[in-house]
Amino acid sequence: MSFIWATRGKTWGFRFLRDGGFIDPLPEYDKAFSQMDDEPDAWARVGNVVALRFPDPEHRRDAAGRTIPHEFVLFGTLAKKVRSTDDGLAAIWPLVADEYGRLYN
Repeated sequence: MSFIWATRGKTWGFRFLRDGGFIDPLPEYDKAFSQMDDEPDAWARVGNVVALRFPDPEHRRDAAGRTIPHEFVLFGTLAKKVRSTDDGLAAIWPLVADEYGRLYN
């Protein structure tokens, strides 16, 4: 399953935790999010790719007290089944929740 995942942690800034198989995921990320607004919950389909953003489901915040957003660029089968933010959360969060729980601090 291929996807790009960008977020921040309690004490570390925005970074890519998954690169979707790209040497540099930033161009793909920028293209996917180019038509999305800054809402905390958002999704957009750009061609065969889905851009998805939602706040941390466990309400974790960074050291400055800001809500932590999780941003994904979904490809392939995963992108095909996501038609809303709720679909995306249900499909992707179980795949990364444990990993993020270990990395957060």
